[in-house]
Amino acid sequence: MASAFEYAPAPESRSVVDIAPSYGLFIDGEFTEAADGKVFKTVSPSTEEVLSEIAQAGEADVDRAVRAARKAFEKWSALPGSERAKYLFRIARIIQERSRELAVLETLDNGKPIKETRDADLPLVAAHFFYYAGWADKLDHAGFGANPRPLGVAGQVIPWNFPLLMLAWKIAPALATGNTVVLKPAETTPLSALFFADICRQAGLPKGVVNILPGYGDTGAALVAHPDVNKVAFTGSTAVGKQIARTVAGTSKKLTLELGGKGANIVFDDAPIDQAVEGIVNGIFFNQGQVCCAGSRLLVQESIQDELMDSLKRRLSTLRLGDPLDKNTDIGAINSEEQLARITSLVEQGEAEGAERWSPACELPSSGYWFAPTLFTNVTQAHTIARDEIFGPVLSVLTFRTPDEAVAKANNSQYGLSAGIWTEKGSRILAVANKLRAGVIWSNTFNKFDPTSPFGGYKESGFGREGGRHGLEAYLDV
Repeated sequence: MASAFEYAPAPESRSVVDIAPSYGLFIDGEFTEAADGKVFKTVSPSTEEVLSEIAQAGEADVDRAVRAARKAFEKWSALPGSERAKYLFRIARIIQERSRELAVLETLDNGKPIKETRDADLPLVAAHFFYYAGWADKLDHAGFGANPRPLGVAGQVIPWNFPLLMLAWKIAPALATGNTVVLKPAETTPLSALFFADICRQAGLPKGVVNILPGYGDTGAALVAHPDVNKVAFTGSTAVGKQIARTVAGTSKKLTLELGGKGANIVFDDAPIDQAVEGIVNGIFFNQGQVCCAGSRLLVQESIQDELMDSLKRRLSTLRLGDPLDKNTDIGAINSEEQLARITSLVEQGEAEGAERWSPACELPSSGYWFAPTLFTNVTQAHTIARDEIFGPVLSVLTFRTPDEAVAKANNSQYGLSAGIWTEKGSRILAVANKLRAGVIWSNTFNKFDPTSPFGGYKESGFGREGGRHGLEAYLDV
């Protein structure tokens, strides 16, 4: 995109990561082929290059992995918390030592810019393992009664937008509380989970405590439905979350769901405009908008709409779209052809319904899956783009006149995952935040995460919390 400065290419080296031609399933501490021999390919979204061939887990493999996890549970759950903590600390340190390798791998397999995987994802991954390592010998003091017990085998299904971070959110509290794990990564981003399997071996984690099963939706469905799984944790779309809830209903399985969102970013007339613009950009264009808690609805007070939009458009014109491995890149590739088609379809629907589309001048690469940063004005609450989760770099701009109107519009959504408030008045922040029906509310910032802070939603954004002390409860028999 056009810029006052010309940036020379600053590519991160691909040589720091060695991707094997093929990978198996990780069951009972060993890499193994799928029982039926099925495989699938994982491609780089920025180039459409095939990165590796991956074994595809079937129902027999799920059963094998759950049996391995059940067998490992006896000894793992019997270990003192201080001993389990040593393994988690070791995993965290190895992640730190291999962070450059893992950041490049994640960028290649996911498409997000290297500066995001390097500066956001990987530090948070290590931090989650460090944090829950600290809890492992203090569960008696977590507020869930004396001597809380683990549940057993946790079946975990994670999405493609933050592959390694979502793995950390799921596995770290599960292991800290004495559970064993069978995890299914997303079919478009299996590599970092398989590299994590190698880290488990490197850390000396007992066999069967963590099992990794790459595959498609049927693999996840088999894992969720397995009768010997005690706990199901899912992050992904609301539609799949509803299917999982129906599957688990009537069983004794404990369930947490972290689903879709349509976060409202509310900017009042006393907000610092430049700071708010940075927050808006971070809220919707971080990870190409492929974030469940993205601030995809901008609610701006009418009196500052023109000033804010002019400033926002100037800022979007400076964003750099291109090679995700270039350290100067702000906007990377969309994760898959399927996701790009969904974004394109919803954007076309927004135009057809009368919203006004704007994108900065932008040259898209000839190969790979790309979508220019886009914002819509003249949007009403009836527009599809104001209601449905697009999961891409698309911002819908609505206006309001009073704080009550802002709250009413923000809450007028089937989702309730996140929101942002921009104002210089602390009293207004508290007053508005108390009325918003959202699980996470940021004030004068957006997309800030910390392992000590619980994360989760209301309504169709799911239930249960991950992170913080609250994240332990989902893996304990309380």
